[in-house]
Amino acid sequence: MKDITINPAIPFELPPLFEGRHLIDGRWQNSASGETFERRSPSHGHIVSRSALGGEAEAEAAIQAARKVFDSGDWSRASGKERATVLLKVADLIEQNVDRIALIETLESGKPISQSKGEVGGAADLWRYAASLARSTHGDSHNTLGSDMMGVVLKEPIGVVSIITPWNFPFWILSQKLPFALGAGCTVVVKPSEMTPSTTLILAELLVEAGLPSGVCNVVLGYGVPVGSVMSSHDSVDMISFTGSTAVGKTISAVASDTLKKVALELGGKNPQVIFPDADLNAAADAVVFGVYFNVGQCCNSSSRIIVHEDIADEFRERVIALSRKVKFGDPLDPTTQVGAIVTSEHNSKIDAYVKQAQASGATIDLGGEPLEVEGLSAQFYQPTVISNVSPDMPIARDEVFGPVLSVLTFKTLDEAIALTNDSAYGLSAGVWSENVHTCLEFARRAEAGTVWTNTWMDGFPEVAFGGVKQSGQGREIGRYGFEEFFEVKSVVMRVGNSRVPWVPHD
Repeated sequence: MKDITINPAIPFELPPLFEGRHLIDGRWQNSASGETFERRSPSHGHIVSRSALGGEAEAEAAIQAARKVFDSGDWSRASGKERATVLLKVADLIEQNVDRIALIETLESGKPISQSKGEVGGAADLWRYAASLARSTHGDSHNTLGSDMMGVVLKEPIGVVSIITPWNFPFWILSQKLPFALGAGCTVVVKPSEMTPSTTLILAELLVEAGLPSGVCNVVLGYGVPVGSVMSSHDSVDMISFTGSTAVGKTISAVASDTLKKVALELGGKNPQVIFPDADLNAAADAVVFGVYFNVGQCCNSSSRIIVHEDIADEFRERVIALSRKVKFGDPLDPTTQVGAIVTSEHNSKIDAYVKQAQASGATIDLGGEPLEVEGLSAQFYQPTVISNVSPDMPIARDEVFGPVLSVLTFKTLDEAIALTNDSAYGLSAGVWSENVHTCLEFARRAEAGTVWTNTWMDGFPEVAFGGVKQSGQGREIGRYGFEEFFEVKSVVMRVGNSRVPWVPHD
């Protein structure tokens, strides 16, 4: 471990224990059972939060509250201006509370404090963009159906939406969903991950402060079973928006099929970056290092496999290894740390098992390959890891490892690179590095992925839709396409004047 950069623990005063309760119909509530659950910091081992443990009763109450207020029309039929005004207030409040939110996010998730601040502050822009869409959405009109006919197509909020979010980006991913659902006029029930519940509750506090009517947004804490199960199967829920593993996404789709509710899923990825010999290798190597170590690799967009032209494979791998040694792993509370802790000890062991399996199958560990010890902190860290001599059939090259582990594959031709890119059950993101615009365009057209980056990685904007194909999900988030997910389309056909010809003959 002497050849990598480690930030040891720094002195820091931990905040008071965060006490979390459900928000149901505008009221903060403990669970009827009185049960609670705790979250320990994966980096420091301290108890960060104690939250009410919800069950079927809390999920049912939250859904009924959302149903009642939606049907009342107080929010669903409010003007776009009224809804946008609330969303803009929330954006301002988010920016006023960045430090508070980011600290809890870092302690519960293990991500670096600098990253948490960037995500929380950046999320305000998602709320502002959703506010702009709330005021500008429109349907269509058809004035060419004949002199006695007029047709219009209306967009109406889909109804009650269940939002289930993961632990790796709890505040950011919720902000990719919630403001767009609210901006469309939907009411919602939110279940955050039991591992990172607290920043969702802080956001709920800001919603109340911003004047969101009671019952429009409800938060229920607890586990996927039973809370998530009720939210996915309930007759009064019209749509589910879920981000998480592909396995859980499949379960939700199956459960939701009984009521034929709409399902939007943002799931796993095994995202490649393809590097051609004419690429800017310094820029590409930096993007690869960023792509695999950002959020400790616990990211659906992680570029956990690279596909490098064989003429530059050795040189490029050495560049990546050299940069990997400089990345600062360690105490997430140190502002200079770039890579923090693994979310649980069990997941740390799972990552290590993938690495050991690859080595046993003939792959070469060029860097790392072991859990990481950080002075003064818990054992939930993993070394930056680069693995070469990887064949496409190895689990390390096909499965979502969800850790700071990079697999290196090689190619000879563009066709081979595209074949390797598409040889995956996933299709979330892909990247290509070349100075030849024709190479980039052909790759972008042929790659089976919801997002393709050319000569960059993981640049995103509220205006640009995000989502996957194949087993990476269905539907889109953010952008106008993401906003459209929360609407139903209604056609209204109107006859002008008494011009309808009777169907039944008159005597």
